Amino acid sequence: MDGSDVLLAPGFLCLPPTGWMTLSRERLLFASPSPSAQWELVWQVSLISWDQLPAFLIPSTGDSSLQTAKSRDSMKAPGRLLLLTLCILTLSAVCVFLCCWACLPLCLATCMDRHLPAAPRSTVPGPLHFSGYSSVPDGKPLIRELCHSCAVVSSSGQMLGSGLGAQIDGAECVLRMNQAPTVGFEEDVGQRSTLRVISHTSVPLLLRNYSHYFQHARDTLYVVWGQGRHMDRMLGGRTYRTLLQLTRMYPGLQVYTFTERMMAYCDQIFQDETGKNRRQSGSFLSTGWFTMILALELCEEIVVYGMVSDSYCSEKSPRSVPYHYFEKGRLDECQMYRLHEQAPRSAHRFITEKAVFSRWAKKRPIVFAHPSWRAK
Repeated sequence: MDGSDVLLAPGFLCLPPTGWMTLSRERLLFASPSPSAQWELVWQVSLISWDQLPAFLIPSTGDSSLQTAKSRDSMKAPGRLLLLTLCILTLSAVCVFLCCWACLPLCLATCMDRHLPAAPRSTVPGPLHFSGYSSVPDGKPLIRELCHSCAVVSSSGQMLGSGLGAQIDGAECVLRMNQAPTVGFEEDVGQRSTLRVISHTSVPLLLRNYSHYFQHARDTLYVVWGQGRHMDRMLGGRTYRTLLQLTRMYPGLQVYTFTERMMAYCDQIFQDETGKNRRQSGSFLSTGWFTMILALELCEEIVVYGMVSDSYCSEKSPRSVPYHYFEKGRLDECQMYRLHEQAPRSAHRFITEKAVFSRWAKKRPIVFAHPSWRAK
């Protein structure tokens, strides 16, 4: 068909300048991203030239009827213009319908896909900008190179007696959480700390031993998560003022906070993965959640130490260990997990989060060690 032809939906007949148009069979197949679904639309299109039309349908161009033909043409011109307009509108509607129908499966698949944090951009040389983390006090984004290998060290009592300290320190980057110490536990948890992800509620706990965390660990980068009035930069929230004071006491100390946009992004990931709104479900995200999201952005390969699977505590005889390796005699780990998982409001969802981490491990290079388990 050339530019003068007009394509119509089934059931319409139009007279383009080159001839009559009817509908013949031609198959058009649209494939969705899902192999189980396909859409098939059948159209009929054929062209009939003037030579193929019956003689009585061909307008005469002889001299004897020229005046009559012109008169008839002048009378039918408005009708033909209206018909042509209807043809064009119908064609436009069909095109829009076809485009929408063909793109619908792709749109649905994209919307339903989990918002897994983007993989590290390892092909980009040099330091990268991580805009989700803002420095104290100047608010500049985190700038650093990617880590090829990362050890994410859980604070779980599972680490006791592991003897994995040397292996953990062998990773390029070591990520720890909150106030989890290394002194006295080097054999099991190592002694290096590249990054430490801290809850805004745990900042006072680090201040109890500030010389250890901030004076003697100057190579550590601290990333604090939290939102609300205590972390407000503009209004000078209490926790933010504390962080500001620390940077003044120890020049060169690297302190960053999760931006408000990044905090909202972490909430959205939780909702996308679980189908539950964090606030409406009365859930508090754990420091482990924020640590894993940071690791997914920063690390090419991740080994998580001391994190159990989501089914571990429901097994027949789970090993009884303290909730934190540095707080012996406190509540049992599985008891703490069940308590929070079943609480109606203001609780962490540790077991739910671990189920999400398991799904992430299917798509990204994440390995769980001590206890060792495979993603389901």
